[in-house]
Amino acid sequence: MLIPKIDPDKCIGDAVCVAICPDVFEMGEDGKAHVINPNGCDLCDCEEAADACPTEAITLEEA
Repeated sequence: MLIPKIDPDKCIGDAVCVAICPDVFEMGEDGKAHVINPNGCDLCDCEEAADACPTEAITLEEA
């Protein structure tokens, strides 16, 4: 199982991950994406979200 992580220093808040995986990511009040459901990658394509991130802020780690 893959667990998504977001590097807040790299996140620019473009929300592409939220558009692809709204069950896993959401935009925070700080204007950056946050993982809200780390076990939700079976609900959407977290790999696509990570690949689409323009700053490579999302990594996927084996659980």
